[in-house]
Amino acid sequence: MGKESANRKVSAFAPASIGNVAVGFDILGLALPMLGDIVEVSISSAGVTIEEITGLEVPLPSNPEKNTAGKALIEMIKGEKLDFGFSIKIKKGIPLGSGMGGSAASAVAAVVAANEFLTRKLNKEELFNYAVQGEAVASGVAHGDNVAPALFGGITLCLKQNLDRWKVVELPYPKDIYCTILHPHIVVETKMARAILQKDIALSKHIEQSSHLASFLVGLYNGDWDLLQGSVRDVIIEPQRSSLIPHFDLFKKVAWDTGCLGFSISGAGPSVFALSQGQTTAKSLLEKWQALKQKLSYNFDLWSCEIDCCGARLMDVND
Repeated sequence: MGKESANRKVSAFAPASIGNVAVGFDILGLALPMLGDIVEVSISSAGVTIEEITGLEVPLPSNPEKNTAGKALIEMIKGEKLDFGFSIKIKKGIPLGSGMGGSAASAVAAVVAANEFLTRKLNKEELFNYAVQGEAVASGVAHGDNVAPALFGGITLCLKQNLDRWKVVELPYPKDIYCTILHPHIVVETKMARAILQKDIALSKHIEQSSHLASFLVGLYNGDWDLLQGSVRDVIIEPQRSSLIPHFDLFKKVAWDTGCLGFSISGAGPSVFALSQGQTTAKSLLEKWQALKQKLSYNFDLWSCEIDCCGARLMDVND
């Protein structure tokens, strides 16, 4: 490794995301533009070293094996048979345990930045494979519903085809679709949120959820608002996790009464989201949720935005 590369630092940004999108547990995700993580990568002699983690009041693991960004780079070093290592700095912009894909964003930003040091640049599919292995540190299982949108942007369908092969499909979507997000100031750990899920699903619920998923996908491809309206419903996971989120039923009722396309939990929670046709409905919901703050004496953050279409990207390259 030459002296220029040894002194080089590369930073990458990866956006927040909504996993599951109500109808596609562990397979659907969409990218959010308003928050994200930044990872700065430089070369080291061997292995992975996490120099610092900033942006959070609660510390994250500095052991790279237990950190999603660190683990992703460990797997990259192994997989690409690199004769050098990486030193990283992580700047968290996504709240810990928020259900907005913070663990995935760190892993994605790390591999995108590290890719700049490789002689053979990896494509997004290859980067995804390493990032998803990093994400498994946080959830206990490899799933790409947050990794895919953080890396590719937009709305993504992530399918595991066999033990070590994934297929990411970038889905079309109407440009007038908006997302409104409510993030309560509480933490829900992904592993805990997965642990409470039942192992068996009633056939009737499986059929109902499959119908919603089919309607959602066809609605996206055809730009069919009638199909999208009401298809963003989760009859399997949401009823099991909603008790973790204070005032969940109230937030849901307000969203439906406002005329949103659908409402559910963002990933493992506690954040919740609603999709809307057009900015007017999205902003109306934002205002109604905002008005609940004083009545509930309950602290939460709110955003209304379009879907992030870019995904992860390099921020700066210092030679």
